[in-house]
Amino acid sequence: MTSLDDLPLRDNLRGKTPYGAPQKTVPVALNVNENTHPIPEAVAHDVLGRLAAAILTLNRYPDREFTELREQLAAYLGHGLVADQIWAANGSNEVLQHIFQAFGGPGRSVLSFTPTYSMYPLLAGGTDTRWIGVPRADDYSISIASAVSALDEHDPDIVILCGPNNPTGTPLSLDVIDAVASHARGMVVVDEAYIEFAPEGTPSALSLLSKHPRLLVSRTMSKAFAFAGARVGYLAADPAVTDALRLVRLPYHLSALTQAAALGALAHSDEMLAMVGEIREQRDRIVVRLSELGFTPHESASNFVLFGGVDDPHAVFEALLDRGVLVRDVGIPGHLRVTAGTEAETTTFLTAIAELAAERGNRMTS
Repeated sequence: MTSLDDLPLRDNLRGKTPYGAPQKTVPVALNVNENTHPIPEAVAHDVLGRLAAAILTLNRYPDREFTELREQLAAYLGHGLVADQIWAANGSNEVLQHIFQAFGGPGRSVLSFTPTYSMYPLLAGGTDTRWIGVPRADDYSISIASAVSALDEHDPDIVILCGPNNPTGTPLSLDVIDAVASHARGMVVVDEAYIEFAPEGTPSALSLLSKHPRLLVSRTMSKAFAFAGARVGYLAADPAVTDALRLVRLPYHLSALTQAAALGALAHSDEMLAMVGEIREQRDRIVVRLSELGFTPHESASNFVLFGGVDDPHAVFEALLDRGVLVRDVGIPGHLRVTAGTEAETTTFLTAIAELAAERGNRMTS
């Protein structure tokens, strides 16, 4: 049997492991930051109708420029955006890959502040772009001073700012984004995959696009829109940026079915986003209860909570799994991460973690 070591793999890929969260069939899966609420039935019927119409034309290639989808995404985002400023792909990961292909590559570098989304260094490796990880502060925040200092030291070709940050949930100040975009020589990407879960009134980096032509704001329909299975990500940027991304995309990269499904979801954006408020409530409920149980949840503006004070993350992960609850060990010592699910799912998790906390307390006092 041939192994990876027997293949003429690129040197910078040797020893790497692919991205992958555990995929297990459990009653309560709260490990990959999905929106666990089902799509409203009326929306599902509309999407189904659009898919049926698209199926009748599958003998033809889809709209290569996904024109209608770009128009509707621009309308959804607002901020005076137009279709020429919008790009979309199969999930925000492919959007980011296009950015790395266009602006990264051999001899170039990408900088981000760690811990952050684990796909960034994998995308860097896949495009032979040098990865630079700069540690965040102890509370996982980024200050203007630390960001500017990192830019001065490393002079990266691409900067990625994740806000709210994955896996910590940490908010990202618009002042920091503005300072980085003003100071950076290269492209600045703001990953707003979780921005819809931030507190009401939180400003988006979209408001800075007219000021910074090398600023890109990435979004996804996987989270707030409960559309993870459809694989639709997108960004907003200067029209010259979307022209650059055309140079690296595959022909007809967005299928007719993907475009139809996304248009159906966007036509019902108010209904699709109606569940966001409940998810925020469950997130805040998790924070309060974990604190009561003696854990240390971190501030979160996303749909998940990173919490410390976990003596043995692997053991707690397995104990929760035994109780039918799947969370995420993100590799931060003493921490686990849990997605805010439905009220029932959240209750199941909190009941299970309370039982484990009680068992821990009993062991410590016995």
